[in-house]
Amino acid sequence: MCTFTLKKLKKNITSLLGLLLFLSCKPLYQTSNFNLNTAPPTPDYSLSENWAVLPDQIPPVLEEVIDKGPTKKADVFFVYPTLFTDKKDSSWNADYTKDSIRNEVIEKSAVFQASAWCKAANLYLPFYRQAHYRIFVEPYASQGQEAGLLAYQDIKNAFEYYLKHYNQGKPIIIAAHSQGSLHAKKLVQEFFDDKPLQSKLIAAYLVGVKIQNSMFKKIKELKTPAATGGFVSWNTYKKNKLPKKYEEWYKGGVATNPITWDSKKYATEAQHLGVLNSNKKLYPNSLSLEVIDGMVWSSVPKIPKRFLLSFVKNYHFADINLFWADIEQNAVLRTKKWFELNPS
Repeated sequence: MCTFTLKKLKKNITSLLGLLLFLSCKPLYQTSNFNLNTAPPTPDYSLSENWAVLPDQIPPVLEEVIDKGPTKKADVFFVYPTLFTDKKDSSWNADYTKDSIRNEVIEKSAVFQASAWCKAANLYLPFYRQAHYRIFVEPYASQGQEAGLLAYQDIKNAFEYYLKHYNQGKPIIIAAHSQGSLHAKKLVQEFFDDKPLQSKLIAAYLVGVKIQNSMFKKIKELKTPAATGGFVSWNTYKKNKLPKKYEEWYKGGVATNPITWDSKKYATEAQHLGVLNSNKKLYPNSLSLEVIDGMVWSSVPKIPKRFLLSFVKNYHFADINLFWADIEQNAVLRTKKWFELNPS
C-alpha cells in the first residue's frame, strides 16, 4: 500500500499546479543574523537581465500560455510571491542572479500567475531580492524584518525605473501575490494613494494577503466588475475549512469574489471561466465558491488528478491560477473601461 507524507503530497500538488505550496507546519530553518553586507548585490534595473519579463523580452515558456500580440495601451507591473524556501539556506534574501532562482520565477510565477494580465496589458516583472519564507514563521519573523524592507526597496527601485523609462504615460495595473502583495500594497500607498498617479491606476490586484480599506486614504475596494482606480484582494481556502490563524491573518480583510467581481457571496461552477493547470491548459466550469469574512472558500477544482487536491485545505498556492481566466477577462474589462472614462 502506497502512503504519502504531507511533505510529499504538497510536493506533488506543487508540480500539478506549477506553483509553490506554502507549508502549513513550522519546520526548523537554518538561520543567521541579518547582515546587509552579505546580501546579494542591488539589482540594476537599467539592465534588461534584471527583469524576468519585459514587453520585448518574453520567455518562450511564457509564450506557451499567452498570445504575445501587439504592444498594449496599458501596462501591468507584477510582483511575484515567496519562492525562496530552502530550509538549509540561512540567507535572508534570494540571490536573483542564480539561474535556479530566475528559472523558478519565470516557470512558476510568470507562467501561472502574471500571465493572467497579459491580454490586457504589457507585462513588467522585475527580479528582486525576495525575503526568505521564514520571515513569516515564528520565531524568525522579527529577526527577518530587515530582509522584508530590503525586498521592498528593490521593488520600489524597479517601479521608479519603470515609471521613468518605460511607462510613457500609460495607465497601470498593479498585480501581485503573497509576499509580492505586501510590497505591492506599499507601492500603492506610496505612489498612487492620494497622489497624482492615482488617476493612472486601472486596478490593484493585491492577492494572497490581508488587505483592508483602512490601509489607504483614497484607494477603495472595487465592488463592481468594471470599476477602476481601486483594489481587489482575496485569500483562498478549501470550502468549509478555516486556517489556524484565520482570526489573525484573514478575518476583517477584503474578500473579493474573483468570479463575479461584485458583492455576491456565491459563484457557481457555470460562472467560473477557468483554472490554468500545470499542463498549461484551461479548465472552465471547474469550481464554485463562497465568500466569507476575509476569505474565499473554493470547492475542490475539477482538474486532472483532483484526488490529490482533496487532501489539501490551504489553496493559497493557487490563489491566482484557480481563477486565471476570470482574472484575464476582468483585467481586459477594467482596462477597456478606464479608456472609456479617459478618452484623451
